[in-house]
Formats: sequence, C-alpha cells, structure tokens
Amino acid sequence: MQEKPGYGINQVHEIIKGASLSHTYWNLLPQIEKTSQIAGVHPLVVQLLRNRNISESDQIELFLSNDPRVEADPFLLPDIEQAVNRIYRALLSGEKIVIYGDFDADGITATALLVQGLSALGGNVIPYIPHRTSEGYGLRSVALEKLYQEGVSLVITVDTGITALAEIKRAQKIGMDVIVTDHHIPLSTLPSALAVIDPKRSDSNYPFRDIAGVGVAFKLLHALVKGNGRDNILNRSLDLVALGTVTDMVPLIGENRYWVTRGLDLINRTRRLGLQEMIRCTRLQPGNLDAQSISWVLGPRINAAGRIDNATTSYRLLMTDNPEEASSLAAELENKNAERLKQTNELLDKAVETVEAAGVDRPLLMAGDEDYAPGIMGLVAGRLADRYYRPVIIFKVGREVTRGSARSIDQFDIMAALKECQEMLSNFGGHTRAAGFTIPTRNLDDFKSQIYGLAVKKLEGLDLRPHIDIDAEVPLTTFRGDTFERMQQLAPFGMGNPLPAFLSRQVEVNDLRRIGSKNEHLKLKVRQAGVTWDAIGFGLGCYAEEITSYLDVVYNLDLDRWNGEERLRLSLLDFDPLR
Repeated sequence: MQEKPGYGINQVHEIIKGASLSHTYWNLLPQIEKTSQIAGVHPLVVQLLRNRNISESDQIELFLSNDPRVEADPFLLPDIEQAVNRIYRALLSGEKIVIYGDFDADGITATALLVQGLSALGGNVIPYIPHRTSEGYGLRSVALEKLYQEGVSLVITVDTGITALAEIKRAQKIGMDVIVTDHHIPLSTLPSALAVIDPKRSDSNYPFRDIAGVGVAFKLLHALVKGNGRDNILNRSLDLVALGTVTDMVPLIGENRYWVTRGLDLINRTRRLGLQEMIRCTRLQPGNLDAQSISWVLGPRINAAGRIDNATTSYRLLMTDNPEEASSLAAELENKNAERLKQTNELLDKAVETVEAAGVDRPLLMAGDEDYAPGIMGLVAGRLADRYYRPVIIFKVGREVTRGSARSIDQFDIMAALKECQEMLSNFGGHTRAAGFTIPTRNLDDFKSQIYGLAVKKLEGLDLRPHIDIDAEVPLTTFRGDTFERMQQLAPFGMGNPLPAFLSRQVEVNDLRRIGSKNEHLKLKVRQAGVTWDAIGFGLGCYAEEITSYLDVVYNLDLDRWNGEERLRLSLLDFDPLR
C-alpha cells in the first residue's frame, strides 16, 4: 500500500483542491502509518477499518468475524416488557391482533416478520397496510375504528406510529390497545400508547439507535422468544430483516450488518416462493446476491407496489406458499416497477424544469403541483438532492391538504426544520435526511417561506458541493493478487460502511465510449504499470469531452460478471483530467 510520509491517523483530512477540474470535492481520509499495522490483517483492510472508526483490536475482531456478540439485549429497548406482557396475554386469550405497517419496503417486511412470528407462536394475527393514495401515511383513526368493529383489540404498529398522538388517543378511547414499534424521530411528546418501542427515544438505553423499522420489529420478536427455545422463529426471519434494512438505507454497522450478512445467506438460498420468482424475473443469480442486489433490484420492486397503488401485493409475495400466486405476483411487481420508473422519470423532468427556472443555487429547492404523484415524490426529491446537493421538498397540492416529501444533505437536518414549522403542519415524521409531511393547503405559502428562511440561515456561506470520501491513494497494482478478496471481509457494504473508494493518479486512457440509451454512461479502458483495466462511469457520459489522455481517477472496485466469467473493474466516481 502506498504511504503518505508523516500523515498520521489523527491528522485532519486532506481536501484535494487546487487546480483540480474534478466535479466534486475529493476528501482523502487520513492515511495510516506503518506503526498502525495489525498482524494478520492486510494493510489496506486496516486502512478501511480505521476510516470507519474501527481501530481497537477487539473492535476489529468483532467486525471482521461478524460476531453475534454485536446483538444487544432486546429488553434494553424502552417499554418492551410492557409490550411482551400484553402480547402474551393476547396470545393466550386468542385475541385478534393487527400488525399495522407502513407501505414501504421497511414497513412491508416488518409487517410480514411479525405476522409470521406471532402466527408461529399461535397468535390470531392479520396485517393491515394502508393505501398510500386513499389513506396516506401513518395510523388513521378511520382504519383503527373499522378494525375495532371487526373485533381487533390489539394493534402493533411497525415502522410508523411514533407521531400519531391523536390517533392513538382515539384508539384508547374506543377500547383498543396500541403498541408502537418505530424507528423515526419522536416528537417532544410521546403517544399515549400501551408501549412505545423506539431506540430514538431520548430515554432509551438501547446502545444502537440506527436500526430500521424491521429491526425494531425483530427485537420485539426476539424479546418474545428469548429463553424459550424458539430461536428458529427468529432465524428464519432474517431474510426479511435484510431486505428492509438495506432498502431503508440505515447504517450497515453493528447489529444491522450482522443481520444483513445472515439474511443475505438466507436470500441466496431462499425457500420463499415469492423471492424465488422475483429473483428469476430480475435475472439475478442465486448465490451471488449482495446488499447492492437488494438496493438496486429487489428493494425497489418491493417498494414499487406501495408507490403505485397497494403495498399488499409485495406483502403477499413475501408470504405466499402457492407457486402460481408467487409467479403471478412477481410478474405484477415487475409491471408496477416499470410503471414506477416511467412515472419517476416524468415527474423528475417536471421538477427539474421548476427548480432550474427558480435557480438551483438556492439553499433549498422546492417544486409542487396538483398532478404530482405522491408515491414517487420521495424518489424525485432524492434524485434532485443528489444532483444539486441541496435539500429538496416535493409536494402534491390538494384542495384541502397538501402532502410533501423531503430529502436533505448532511448540513441540513430536515426533521429539525419541520419541527420548527410544526404549528403549520397536520402531520410529519422521518429522519434527519428524509421526511414526509401533510399540511393544510391554506398554510402552504407560509410554510414555504418559513422553511426556506431556515435553510438560508443554516446554509448561508457554505460551499454546497458533494464530496467523495477517499479511503486511500494507491496505484492500480495494489489490487493484484488477493487484495480485493481481503477487502470483502468488510462486506456487506452500504450506508455507514460504504464501498471503499480509491484514488489513482496518472492513469492512461486507451479507449473511450459513451454507452446507454441516452449515452449517459462512460466506458473506458485505462492502463497503468503495463496492466489494462476496464472502467465504467455510470452517469458520467455528459463529461466525455473532458477526458484527456491521462486522468486522476476516483473509483470503487467491483466484479463484472459476464458469460460466466468474473473480472475486476473500476467503477468511476469522478475524474480529474490532466492537461
């Protein structure tokens, strides 16, 4: 590994600027010294671990072995004892239990997990997932009252409920018990539910805040079976935990990483007929599925049903034991995903036109209209936030109520901003970088003015350009031998444990092509030290004319699988032309 003399682990990061013509900031993370090496661990792996704040020997051993000791005691979660006692009372008396879930992949997998788990414990349990368009996000009193009339006495929420103060109060009034399991940020006042299980509660003693909604549901199931010899119920649920955790983009560290690793093993040899059919339809190869397969292929399809109309399609796919139904549902999801892509691209074009007309150098970008499709607004907001590196709010204007989705950047906590505007809002919830809200349309103009002012105050004077954290500056010869295989000890990669990024300088370009239906990608052959590498630059086609004979390149490494062969290639993130 190439060293930077005198550049120790405790020194500040190096921002590579100067005469650079790159399209982003290149943030070279501190490079370790020889004295920081660890016996038996590849030097580059040590570097990657240090960049992820893993430096102590015991931490490294736990991380690389993916040891189950990273799992925390579920009874450290707030209110979990009350929840366990109430659920067992319902199980013993045969009460009708509803699992009330959100309509995204996290909520769908969490719903399936608890329906499957409580049914295995003998429960009389059914799912309820609201319709995004006709009902909207979160608990709804109309739905709860209808469920109560149908004989439901206990509702367990998953991935929702933490801000549903009025709805839960109403449920209590009619005689229905509610247990909230959620992972979104609570308001200053908690709902008056029988139990409120959320690791983000200010009084929580749980050591890991950033688990997905399906992770919280899994911990509840863990508490229910702990010590009774029913671990098989937990183990067979880990594929659902992996699907929801990766798709919801929570950090793949600690418990999340452990669950996803074990869940991927189940997915690669899945016995769920619906997953088998979805994998077949998408032409993924069982045995080679990784976290990126969930992020880019499986997760979007599970999400697609709830974005277009009814999320129960995805729920049924995960739960069915009928081969014909599995095949039909997988085909239906393929169609819904294609429609989702079409609608996303159409709305993206509209939103781009709106924000560019207003000016994309503004600290916060907003776009909305009466015909915006609510199911894909979050996707479009995310795309715009990535493209312009600004917080983005997309909203559908209704006669009485407006619904919005927001995506943000590291420098602007969108959930905190919504809290400052909460007097205008009907409902809101989310995380620091992703949130949703509803607002009376009469308040919309005042809301836009106030939240824009908050963005101006917070972001004024900052240079808002995306940056790339670079793990190491190395020559391409570093990846000869088994270096890439050694790096895979850090997998699965995702939020909080990103794919390693590298910088190599003065790489010679031997061939260049633009590819894709709109020539949106770059395909290159590059050469260094007598070895030629394939390189692909997704979304970099617009920069083709900037390519020179020699480049400094920042990239991830991946395996290109084609015709039964595997070949290591560079996945370009950015380049700096050398004049």
